[in-house]
Amino acid sequence: MDKVEHLMPEHILVTEDQPEMEISDLPAMSDPFGQRFPWVASKILAWQRSTHRRLLNILFLAFLALLALFVILGGISIHGSLTTLSALAPQHSADPSSFEYVKLDQHPDMVYRGHTGAISSVAWSPDGKLLAAGGRDATVRIWDARTGTILQVYRGHVKAVLDIAWSTDSARVASVSQDGSAQVWLARGGKRLFIYRDPAGAISSVTWSPDGMRIAFGTANGFIQVWNVVTARHLLTFPGHPIGVRSVAWSPDGTRIASTGDENAVQVSDARTGKLLLTYEYHNDLVTSIKWSPNGLYIASASFDATVQVWNARTGERLFTYIGHTDYVYSLAWSPDGTTIASGSKDGTIQLWNAFLGQKIVTFLDRSTCLTWSARGPFIASGGSDGQVNLWVAE
Repeated sequence: MDKVEHLMPEHILVTEDQPEMEISDLPAMSDPFGQRFPWVASKILAWQRSTHRRLLNILFLAFLALLALFVILGGISIHGSLTTLSALAPQHSADPSSFEYVKLDQHPDMVYRGHTGAISSVAWSPDGKLLAAGGRDATVRIWDARTGTILQVYRGHVKAVLDIAWSTDSARVASVSQDGSAQVWLARGGKRLFIYRDPAGAISSVTWSPDGMRIAFGTANGFIQVWNVVTARHLLTFPGHPIGVRSVAWSPDGTRIASTGDENAVQVSDARTGKLLLTYEYHNDLVTSIKWSPNGLYIASASFDATVQVWNARTGERLFTYIGHTDYVYSLAWSPDGTTIASGSKDGTIQLWNAFLGQKIVTFLDRSTCLTWSARGPFIASGGSDGQVNLWVAE
């Protein structure tokens, strides 16, 4: 018997800490072999118990594997996007205890092509049917937004088109250029209705009044001009920004014009007299883009300081600072209901977030320099250096 114990594997030897199994503890064995060799019976029983445990472990691991596969498949959206559960990571908002649910969308839902140079400005028509883009190739192209068919190519400029804007009736487009001209023309047919040439040089931004009668644009020498484009009559010139005007935006109620230049300030002026009403100076670098909320109560401003700030358009009180980007923010747009902002950055993303809480909703992977949000639905168009316009559905 001593010899047999010596040959047994070490892990079944009896130790002081493990009491020896008694034969009486085993199930009764009527088999004469089991009665004659009780130690063999104990090994058979131990093997059976071990086999059952292994089987249960295998079944449990298989269940976990199926569960993991279900979670992974459930995270892939129907149009090729990858949903991540970084929803559990705290995000940059006014409430540090809030969480974000981030959807990283890899591919645009539609692509509009035709430009041969970088896109500098994109704009939806107010009725949501047409999409226009101005480019470094000195043209403005208009597409049928639904089909992607090019309906118009405007070639009235001789240098890069820097900004475009639609009239409220969706019938006319204003465009400004590096060639120093501001032009208004028919979206269908391309007939030119108005032209102004500024001796100071490039005009970088243009905006329409809500009544569709006037345009305002900023000049390279820092002044803002207002013209009636129906009568071709100059209405107003007032000082804007000493280093040149980068962006202008008319308020939805038609009473004020917001503007920014190559500095960290935004000015709000009376649209009728040009009187300065307030100056907003909370950014730490130059402001690149400004947009009024649809109800006209707020202004959102994007900056090279990698932030977007939302503030009261009457008082200049800062309400929220969004710090979700990691590099320059080039452009922004409000959703039609005024609850969400889309911002495009040099960091290669377009981020959609709650305008007043900062909760990030969607992140589109896109290296755009300009973007626009349709007034007729969850459609965002963006343009960049590759010369194409991408369509993203903000759902």
